[in-house]
Amino acid sequence: MMSADGVFDSPSRLNGLAIYDKDGDKIGNVGQVYVGDRSGRPEWVTVKTGLFGMKESLVPLSGARRAGEDIHVPYAKETVKDAPRLDADEHLDPSQEKQLYKHYGLTATGAGLGMASGTAAGTGTPSGTAAGAPSGTGRPGAGTATGGRAGAAAGAGRPMAGVRGAMPEEGRERHGEELIRSEEQLYVSTEEHEVGHARLRKVVVTENVTTSVPLSHEEVRVIHEAIAPEDRTGIRGSLIGEAQTEVTLHADEPVIRKESVPVERVRMETEKVTEQKEISAEVRKEQIEYDTDQTDTGMGGRRGSGR
Repeated sequence: MMSADGVFDSPSRLNGLAIYDKDGDKIGNVGQVYVGDRSGRPEWVTVKTGLFGMKESLVPLSGARRAGEDIHVPYAKETVKDAPRLDADEHLDPSQEKQLYKHYGLTATGAGLGMASGTAAGTGTPSGTAAGAPSGTGRPGAGTATGGRAGAAAGAGRPMAGVRGAMPEEGRERHGEELIRSEEQLYVSTEEHEVGHARLRKVVVTENVTTSVPLSHEEVRVIHEAIAPEDRTGIRGSLIGEAQTEVTLHADEPVIRKESVPVERVRMETEKVTEQKEISAEVRKEQIEYDTDQTDTGMGGRRGSGR
């Protein structure tokens, strides 16, 4: 028989609890509770993992622990999500049960399970038993009651633990109407908005540019050359007197010319960057409180609260 070592004795207090995997990541919330025929204690729960909670994955409570209002199971989140799933109103058949035990590496015990009341059909299913299970497993079609109530043939009735309240058992009765506890859940989505504009413009600036240019110029150099005697007869101006001559000198000067040429292309592009941001908001939840004026036990009136 698989149980949670006495930690989960009250099925009615498991409904809606958050379930976390072995690494502390949230898997989902408790949907349905399955109790053992012999122990009457919760042994399996379903976790709502599909879109809008329409699909549920079964996870065993064996080895699980409770921390405050959370349940921590010794399995990875992907292991639970990869477990055989069922619809919220669907019930297990023997082949699905075998798949579950094989998926979690558990050994079938042969002890029956009762599905929590408050779901469609409400029939109990055996925990890891094949066809031909002993009486008391309460399989539909084997003479057992199908409405989640006791009274099966040959004394094969099972105790049924309700998610919203315990079904009648020996020495216990349920009175009055039940309450449904609700709470707000935070869902965050994203929406794209315009946050600003980016402009690209060019302006004219002036800067000094210095460069080196080769410049040439002419310089005067006086050369003295002796005249040979044989050359003197043909030279005029041999008379002594004043005279002059001149030479035109030349020099390079820099000429500045400016020309506009394209040198670079500049454009703007956008790139989407994703970053993590913590979002917090206040959510409301209902809390169930109870009190009693019972005094026959010598303890006086009692008051308590649930989730």
